Amino acid sequence: MAIGRILVTGGAGFIGSALVRQLIAQTGAQVCNVDKLTYAGNLASLAEARHSPRHQFHQADICDRPAMETIFRTFRPEAVMHLAAESHVDRSIDGPADFIQTNVVGTFTLLDVATAYWRGLDAAEQRSFRFHHVSTDEVFGSLGADGSFDETTAYDPRSPYSATKAASDHLVRAWHHTHGLPVVLTNCSNNYGPYHFPEKLIPLTILKAIAGEALPVYGDGSNVRDWLHVDDHARALRLVVEQGRIGETYCVGGNAERTNLQVVEAICDVLDRLLPRSDGASYCEQIRFVTDRPGHDFRYAIDASKLARELGWQPQESFASGIANTVAWYLANEGWWRSVKDGSYQGERLGLAHA
Repeated sequence: MAIGRILVTGGAGFIGSALVRQLIAQTGAQVCNVDKLTYAGNLASLAEARHSPRHQFHQADICDRPAMETIFRTFRPEAVMHLAAESHVDRSIDGPADFIQTNVVGTFTLLDVATAYWRGLDAAEQRSFRFHHVSTDEVFGSLGADGSFDETTAYDPRSPYSATKAASDHLVRAWHHTHGLPVVLTNCSNNYGPYHFPEKLIPLTILKAIAGEALPVYGDGSNVRDWLHVDDHARALRLVVEQGRIGETYCVGGNAERTNLQVVEAICDVLDRLLPRSDGASYCEQIRFVTDRPGHDFRYAIDASKLARELGWQPQESFASGIANTVAWYLANEGWWRSVKDGSYQGERLGLAHA
């Protein structure tokens, strides 16, 4: 099903901007991009998509009902892809109120407005309409050494961030079952790639390494994540909104489990090749183990076999290729990350849960 008019929330963020860039470059869709432009939103991340006649941008808060009603009424979307969210665990520890407001209240507001809009469509338009809610594997809690999350895994959120995302997932399903709103959901593993805000592990490590600073690794570095390149994720999102079954959830993972220490070491190895230190030593010598994050989940892993089986999706990037091109992108795009670091975030430690 080709979708002609797509409303993307959070489209100036990391995953949202990757999705918008793909929609503009690889489809004929009209895209209405709604983003509040908080610290993590950046219009520079939209690159050439921002200047396309098929892209329109609105700086607006998804909690602002009148603004959302106006956008739905004037743009008349055939699908909503809802990515707007506060997303960093450490920030949720320090300040959970923003997460509750955006992730819970904002999703409720968007659902309520979308439902009223959907009810006003004719029968054919109602059948083709989709509300795609984009979520995280963190809602499932923490795994031990074995097993993986899939669409049947019980929810067990452990941080303020994951609790608010779990709440938003439940709201979306409730609106489907109670009001009939045609929804699809996705839960993804950790994303990485170009245009990633540098509070997250991979970009933070790259930028600290080239600045000659210590590379902080939480605890003993043994916590495990499944890494998914953001462009692979965007391809999955497009497939799900176009072909996913109504009311269904699809897990999206990169088949790339790594410990945090392995991730940092892989970045160091790439930098050793692309930008050798002047003293000839490895960037690994800058690694320092620091006090662990409070309540740090041990391991996440995604079983994406349903997505592969039903929609034919597979990640195109291996972790080795993805991390190499990500490091290369940051080395080649200092203007983008320098402007980010000159703003609200300077690479300081977050999420220490100080009273």
